[in-house]
Amino acid sequence: MSLRPLHDRVIVKRLDQETRTASGLVIPDSAAEKPDQGEIVAVGPGRRDSEGKRVAPDVAVGDRVLFGKYSGQAVKVNGDELLVLREEDIVAVLDAR
Repeated sequence: MSLRPLHDRVIVKRLDQETRTASGLVIPDSAAEKPDQGEIVAVGPGRRDSEGKRVAPDVAVGDRVLFGKYSGQAVKVNGDELLVLREEDIVAVLDAR
């Protein structure tokens, strides 16, 4: 099964966070916070403006993004936990420099 987001929605796969602190302590899964960054796996066609014209999204598949901690709707597809977000819930795109 595959997901195809509608309108201005994107599907994001959360990136795993570091499980060790800088001093080498291991953080258990129960104490770790959910990561607030991920990789976009699918992008909808974009929203429509007041004249009915399609506005293309600013993000693309493969972009690494930051989003709010409690934003989006979590879904499970083929054992993978994915997040469905509106494009406006994305705070920033991470550039790989």
